[in-house]
Amino acid sequence: MSMRRLLMAASAEEYAAFEERVRRTVYMDNLSPQVTENVLKAALDQFVNVVNVQFIPNYINPQSLPRAALVEMETLNQASAIIAEMADSPFMVLGMPRPVRARTAEVEMFDSRPKKPGRKITYKWLDPEDPDFEVARKIKVLTRKHASETEFLLNQHQLKEEENLANQQLETLKAHYKKYELIDAVLSDNTAKKLADRYRIPLSDA
Repeated sequence: MSMRRLLMAASAEEYAAFEERVRRTVYMDNLSPQVTENVLKAALDQFVNVVNVQFIPNYINPQSLPRAALVEMETLNQASAIIAEMADSPFMVLGMPRPVRARTAEVEMFDSRPKKPGRKITYKWLDPEDPDFEVARKIKVLTRKHASETEFLLNQHQLKEEENLANQQLETLKAHYKKYELIDAVLSDNTAKKLADRYRIPLSDA
């Protein structure tokens, strides 16, 4: 077999392995900026075996906060199970539910991927006199406009999400404080001591 055919066979084998990896990977978005690789693994490891976590940088946001991640599972069945589980149950992070979405990953989501066998990419610089030059310029301007609009919407969405979470945490805090007030009232009016005496349960001074 010639060297060229050997290289083509190796390339095909490498790409096939990459495609198999893609099928075992789950794309998760709408993640909180506070979510790290360890947090994500800890949340998923109770259900599946996580092989690798790769955050997708948000190039539009100046702070480049991760809002999505590619999570590789050990098997295809585990990837399917996680997608089904997250469709039915909220994703919990640090004890709080998060509106995280999950779906099967796609080849185009990976920034580093092997060259697809048989695929050839060509490019050229456009001369200002070229008929396609004005089309390319309009696409460039439109892309920048969309980037600015997307950044604005993402910031608005994040502020709204943080506001909702803050309200939820405030309600939780109020509920805990009401429980504390109830317990304090029971202890202060000797109700607890009376109940302990009634049922002959020793009451600790602590």
